[in-house]
Amino acid sequence: MRNFHRSWLVAASLLVLSGNLMAAGPTAPRAAAVDGARLVAADREPGNWMSHGRTYSEQRFSPLEQINDRNVSRLGLAWSQTLEFERGVEATPLMVDGALYITGAWSIVYAFDAETGKPLWKYDPKVDRAMVGNTCCGPVNRGVAVWQGKVYVGTLDGRLVAIDAATGKKTWETLTVDPKRPYSITGAPRVVKGKVLIGNGGADMGVRGYVSAYDARSGKLVWRFYTVPGDPSKPFENKAMEMAAKTWRGDQWWTWGGGGTVWDAMSYDPELDLLYIGVGNAATWPRDLRSPGGGDNLFLSSIVALKPESGEYVWHYQLAPGEQWDYPATTQMVLADLMFQGEMRKVLVQAPKHGFVFVLDRTNGKLLSAEKFTQVNWASHYDLATGRPVENPVADYAKAEKPALQYPGPLGGHNWNPMSFNPKLGLLYFGELQMPNFYVMDRNAKYRERNRRWNTGLDMAPWVTDPSLGGEVAKHVRGSLIAWDVAAGRKAWQVEQLMPTNGGTLATAGNLVFHGTSDGRLVAYSADKGEKLWEYRTVSAIMGGPIAYRIKGRQYIATGIGWGGGHATGFPDGATAQGLKNVNRVVVFALDGKARLPAVPRLEQTIDPPPATASMEQIVRGGVLYMNHCGVCHGSGTGGVPNLDAMTPQTRREFMGIVLGGARQDKGMPAFHEQLSAEEVLAIQDFLVARANMTKAAQQKGR
Repeated sequence: MRNFHRSWLVAASLLVLSGNLMAAGPTAPRAAAVDGARLVAADREPGNWMSHGRTYSEQRFSPLEQINDRNVSRLGLAWSQTLEFERGVEATPLMVDGALYITGAWSIVYAFDAETGKPLWKYDPKVDRAMVGNTCCGPVNRGVAVWQGKVYVGTLDGRLVAIDAATGKKTWETLTVDPKRPYSITGAPRVVKGKVLIGNGGADMGVRGYVSAYDARSGKLVWRFYTVPGDPSKPFENKAMEMAAKTWRGDQWWTWGGGGTVWDAMSYDPELDLLYIGVGNAATWPRDLRSPGGGDNLFLSSIVALKPESGEYVWHYQLAPGEQWDYPATTQMVLADLMFQGEMRKVLVQAPKHGFVFVLDRTNGKLLSAEKFTQVNWASHYDLATGRPVENPVADYAKAEKPALQYPGPLGGHNWNPMSFNPKLGLLYFGELQMPNFYVMDRNAKYRERNRRWNTGLDMAPWVTDPSLGGEVAKHVRGSLIAWDVAAGRKAWQVEQLMPTNGGTLATAGNLVFHGTSDGRLVAYSADKGEKLWEYRTVSAIMGGPIAYRIKGRQYIATGIGWGGGHATGFPDGATAQGLKNVNRVVVFALDGKARLPAVPRLEQTIDPPPATASMEQIVRGGVLYMNHCGVCHGSGTGGVPNLDAMTPQTRREFMGIVLGGARQDKGMPAFHEQLSAEEVLAIQDFLVARANMTKAAQQKGR
C-alpha cells in the first residue's frame, strides 16, 4: 500500500508538472539563433533570409513561389515604417524567425515584427556626425549580419558592434580602424565559422585597405589580411604582401595609402572552404602618381580567395592591372555550379564597373569568360590565355594631350547595387549604368598629411572651365535592367529604365525579378522574358536589394527606400524630381495587401540667390574646391543632400561658420577647418552663387 501511494504521488506530480509545461507552451526560440549549419542549409528554410545574399553563395534567389508571374498583380502594401533621417537607405534587410532587421543612415539598426511591422527595438551607435567627412558617399549602411543571438553592424566611424537580437542592447564593440586615418564602414558584415568579417572604405581619401575577422562571441581580432603592401622598409605582414610589393613602383604609394579597400562584396564556399573578397580601387587614381614606372599594383581591383580560419592567401584574379579609373572589384560575387563551355564548373560571376561580366573558376581563379554588357572603350577585350585586358589608348589618360571620353566612367558599368541569379534559368539580373567620363590627371597633386576629401589625384578644373564636358557626358547617360545568360555569355533580355542609377534585384522561383528604381518604383518582371507585370510607386528611390520571406504560410517582399550615397552626386531621385522630400522607409508587400503609404511632404525650396559678382577666376577656383570637397554629398545641385542651389539667405550668411566652424555638425555637416582656409570657403561660396544664378536662369527660360 505504501508503494502504491508513493507511485501514485510520483505519477500525480508528473501529471501536474506536465500540465504546467503544456500551459506554458513550447519554449520560445532564441532570437536570431543562426549558426553555420543553418546558413549552409539555408535552402531548407526558404521562409527566412538569414544573410546578406540569403545564402553564402550570394545568389539572392528565393525558392518561394506563392507570389508568382500569374498573381503578382494582386501584390499590395502589407506594412511600412518610416526610418529616421533623409540620407539614404542602402541596406538589404534580414528576416530571421519572424524578426526583420534593417539599417538606415548613420548605422542605426532597426528591428520590426516581420508580419505586422511593429517596432521591436532600435539601436543607435551614436556615430559622431563629423565622421561623414571621412566618407566618399554619405552616412549610408548596407545592412547587418546575425549569428547565435546577436546582430552585428559596422558603423560609419569604423566600429564593429554586437547587439543582443532580443533586446537591442549592445553586448560588445571594437574599433576596427586607425582613427587617425579617414576610414569608414558602410558595408554589411558576414559571419563564417564563428568569425565576423568586416572591411572598410576610404580609398578615395587615401587609406590602406584590409579585411578583418573578429571572434563573434568576444569581439577579439582573429586575423587581418591587407590588400595592398605598406612601407617596404618595414617587415611584410605575410608572403602575399611581399609578392604584392614587387608589383608597385616608386617611394610614395604607402604615403598616399594605396587604397584597395574591401568595402562591400564577400562570398563563401563551404565545400571548398574558401572566402572570396572583392578589393577596391586605387589611391590615388592615376597610376603615374602612386606607382611611377608602372606595375600591376596588387591587389587593387582584384578578387582574392582566402582561408576563412586564418586569412591565408590562396589565389587572386586581378580585373584591372594598374587600376586608375575607380574600377573596384567590390561588386557582389555570385557563386554557382553550372554547365559552362561543355563541362560542369564551379564558377564565380561578377558584373562590376569595368563593363564586363567576368566568369572565374572559383577553385583556382582562372578566367573563363569576360564579355561586355555595356558600352566599353577602355579595353577592347580580355586575353583568356593571360587573363589580362587589352587596353585601348584612351585608357591611359595621363598621356593624353586632351581629355577623351571613356566608357565606363567612375560610376560604372554596374555599381554596388545587388544583383540576383536564377539557377533554374541560368540568368543573372543587374542594373546597367551607362555614363562615360573625361579623366584628367592633376599633374601638380601633392600628398597632404591632413585628411582631404576625395584625394583622387584628378584635375577637376576642366569640368568647371569647360561646360561642354558635362554636356557631352549627359548625351550618353542611360540605364537599363539586364538579364544575362551566364553560360552563353550574352544578354537574354534588356529593359530600358527612366534613370541611369537604379537599385538592386531579387529573383524568385515564381518566375519573377523584382527591381527597385531611382525614379521611385518597385517593379516585377517575368524572369524568363522580361515582361513588366506589376509596379508600385515608392516615390523615393530604391537602392539596395529587395528580399522575400514567409511567415505563417504567407509570402512577403520587403525593401528599403530612400535616396542618398554616391548616386546622389549628380542625379535626383523620384521624390526630388517631383519636388517632394526624400523619406527613408522600409516597405513590405504581400498578396492582397491593403495598407497605404503615408503621404510624402513637399520639399520647400526656392532658388533665389544674390547676384553673382565674383571674377571668373574666383568662380573657377571655387568650383574646383567644391568638386574636391563638397560635390560627393551635395551633388550637382539636383540630387544632393541638401540642394545648395536653394540655400536660404540665413544659410548664406552663416556659410563660413557652417563650413569651417561646424555649426551644423549635429545634422551631419562636418567642419572643414583642417582642409580649407577662409579664403577657399569664400571661393566655394562665390561658385555656388554663380551656379545658383545659372540654375535660376535655366528654370525661368524653361517656363
